[in-house]
Amino acid sequence: MNIASAQQQIITTDIKNFWQAYDQIKLTTDSARQIDLINQLYIQKGTPGLKALMRVRNYHAQGFVYAIKNYPKFWASVRNNTLKADGYAKEIEKAMVLLRKLYPELKPASIYFSIGALRTGGTTLANKVLIGAEISMADEQTNTEEIQKDFPHLPSFFKTRPIGGLVFTNTHEYVHTQQKSTIGNTLLAQVVIEGVAELLAEKSLKAASPNPQIAFGKVNDAQIKVAFEKEMFSSSMANWLYNSLANQFKMRDLGYYVGYAICEQFYNQSKNKKAAIKEMIELDYNKEEELVAFVEKSKYFAKPLAVYKEAFEKSRPQVIGIKEFENNSQNVNVNTKTVTLYFSQPMNVNYRGFDYGPTGEKNVLMVQKVLGFSEDKKSFSYEVKLEPNRHYQSVVTESFRNEAGIPLKAYLINFKTAE
Repeated sequence: MNIASAQQQIITTDIKNFWQAYDQIKLTTDSARQIDLINQLYIQKGTPGLKALMRVRNYHAQGFVYAIKNYPKFWASVRNNTLKADGYAKEIEKAMVLLRKLYPELKPASIYFSIGALRTGGTTLANKVLIGAEISMADEQTNTEEIQKDFPHLPSFFKTRPIGGLVFTNTHEYVHTQQKSTIGNTLLAQVVIEGVAELLAEKSLKAASPNPQIAFGKVNDAQIKVAFEKEMFSSSMANWLYNSLANQFKMRDLGYYVGYAICEQFYNQSKNKKAAIKEMIELDYNKEEELVAFVEKSKYFAKPLAVYKEAFEKSRPQVIGIKEFENNSQNVNVNTKTVTLYFSQPMNVNYRGFDYGPTGEKNVLMVQKVLGFSEDKKSFSYEVKLEPNRHYQSVVTESFRNEAGIPLKAYLINFKTAE
């Protein structure tokens, strides 16, 4: 079914196609046939929204079939709810009208309801809102017995009855289609991106956010702020967004609250509310100077942001040396078999990453075998294979993190081997 207006379309046909494929897949145990069925009946018939959802979340035929085969109780319990999507379409249309009243420059976008493989309840790509109905339309009755091991955050999320916030979720995601970017290059940028969408969904619907992070954040604002100040200029979102319950507050996605609180304070202090909304939506989040000016106008943080940035840079771990040779050497022994990096702080052993240097792939120092971290977590070793008279480069990236999740200052390994 398509319910169209001059401004947006709400498309739900992927849901019907999924369940037709699901019923046929359940009739056979032939795995090759199951892959054919999900391709023919769901993926190939899919809307542009399904194609976009698969691209954004890296879904593929095998993943869909795996989920169908391994979570039968879950699918049986969520099926009826997903088939109610058409009934929500009119409510979502009304919400978009309300959003346009707040922001008359609202650009048209399409809302697609699809079924994913449990990795998002809602996201966006360009002018498309992509709803994963199997998550966003679940409720407290949804059976989580089979999925709790693979998706430990979903049982508690389903207890919040996400289907009850479906119109809110769509409004939040629709705001993202209006923003200059939905991917921030720092934690601060990303939480403001999410905070704008969360606040404007509240303002347009005149309803409090159903997301538990917001209510939790309001009660625990002081402690959350202290922790966030230490990381706001980090490139890592791991402790604050799209994360698990395994953090100091035992509440996932608290970055949503921080961004919301910044935006709410900015909005409340603004005399011209429509101008404030326009500024929030049209902000260039990845221009640090512009972002910092916006956040400082909110007066959410007690000190100038430059103070927090300086403290963050000082807190970052660094590579302080290489055991086997001096970096930038022009005469490294070609028989060197191992590279050992020394760090200024104990590191998180679960994270690492390397990239090409400035001269690109032709000079990359390849990791032949990972030997791992030392017992004190302050060094990391790996095997290499060197050739004579060669220039080698490799960037030790910010994917390395210390035990608190603060990313490493990127380090260029650069040397030449002897003839």
